[in-house]
Amino acid sequence: MFNSFHAATMARITSCLMFVIALGFAVDSRAIEVLSVHELVSHCEYLEIDPKGTDAEYCIRYIQGFVDGAVETDERVMQDLASADKGGETLTERAKRTRMPRRGAYDRPGSLAGFCLGDPLPLREVVDTVVADLVALDVGDTAESPARVAVDDSLRRHYPCAR
Repeated sequence: MFNSFHAATMARITSCLMFVIALGFAVDSRAIEVLSVHELVSHCEYLEIDPKGTDAEYCIRYIQGFVDGAVETDERVMQDLASADKGGETLTERAKRTRMPRRGAYDRPGSLAGFCLGDPLPLREVVDTVVADLVALDVGDTAESPARVAVDDSLRRHYPCAR
């Protein structure tokens, strides 16, 4: 009796100790750190100095990723709205709908993201336009504002959708 009680107590103590140790090694569960306008501009400054360098590529890919994410999100929302009207769909139909590449996603006349790139534009032209706005914001309090908001505002201002 004493041995089984002692073994059970030791098991509980060991479990509690392992839990406390695991908490000590647990990764901080906060959201990803927000990239500021100033931090993005610090990379974008290298577009002219070293356009093939890591910092310039970071700047270009951040803006390209923002645009791609907005376009993809728009497309998915539109697809989800359309499929809600269709009723049930098979797993294969859903996979085709959500995974197949789509043409013309960048030039829809009413983007939910609030900007439309329209005719094919060189990526560098879009990047240069956005970076000019970011540089203007890289002063005072606006330098610490989220880069994603500044990029979105710039795209909406320079590439509005036709209504």
